[in-house]
Amino acid sequence: MSTPEELPNPDDALARARAARPEMAAALDEDLGWQPVWKRPRKFKSKADQKKELRKQRERLRDAGKRRLAAANSRRPRSRQSRIGNAAARRDARALSRVRHSNAWLW
Repeated sequence: MSTPEELPNPDDALARARAARPEMAAALDEDLGWQPVWKRPRKFKSKADQKKELRKQRERLRDAGKRRLAAANSRRPRSRQSRIGNAAARRDARALSRVRHSNAWLW
């Protein structure tokens, strides 16, 4: 256990911190060049800025939903030829699959 004489004086620590204040401020203002997003210092936004950004985001999402709905409703019917071709391909695939998965021996 430490004796009271060994403990640092809080006034001295405060004085050292105050003396180093300009140096620390200069280090914080210093341009660090490019940094990845996760290492950049945070820029806090005001409540108004946050709300404005959220409003824009909601509007963007709403517009995307409208576009998605319009795209789903405006699907054109496929041409008859492509429907016939797809059905034939499905039938062939189904027949091949049956043969492949059956346990009948093919001589």
